[in-house]
Amino acid sequence: MDRLKLWKDIQSGDVNALHDLHKRYFHPMCLFAFKSINDHQQVEHIVSDCFLKIWKNRKRIEIKSSLESYLYQILRNAIIDYHRAKHDNTISFDQIPDIPDEAEVNNEQRYAKLYTAISRLPEKRRQILELAIFESCTYQEIAEKLGITKNTVKTQMVRAYGFLKESLDPVDFFFFCFLKKI
Repeated sequence: MDRLKLWKDIQSGDVNALHDLHKRYFHPMCLFAFKSINDHQQVEHIVSDCFLKIWKNRKRIEIKSSLESYLYQILRNAIIDYHRAKHDNTISFDQIPDIPDEAEVNNEQRYAKLYTAISRLPEKRRQILELAIFESCTYQEIAEKLGITKNTVKTQMVRAYGFLKESLDPVDFFFFCFLKKI
């Protein structure tokens, strides 16, 4: 759906449009907030509050640049408010990430899709994939760590990649492959 139409639908009170906005940006915004707040539950609460603010103030909000920029500006302000409320002197506001541009938002969305797909893998397969991809363990190292055979690791990796290839659209799967230089 076109972002301008999506925003106009939200302004007119269309709850489904808000749901579409939430579905599109919730996970990427959580990833953005998690860079500054290391508490998943708190991050989800803060991001959810951002969508609530948008809904409550939808008739007064005038978006001048882009919908994404506006969303991330609200989120960045909420992160700053969170740290101020905690009297957190260990973080400088310069450490809070700047509002991402469109390319960064697209990457955040891809990471969110990838994270969601990986989290749907069976536990053991997910664990094997994470060791191979995120910790750069060899198949032999994984086998030794988990007390399984190297062939089992290979089989599980093939199944994990097959699942990701089916679950992700081709561009996101290519993004995953490019990140890991398969």
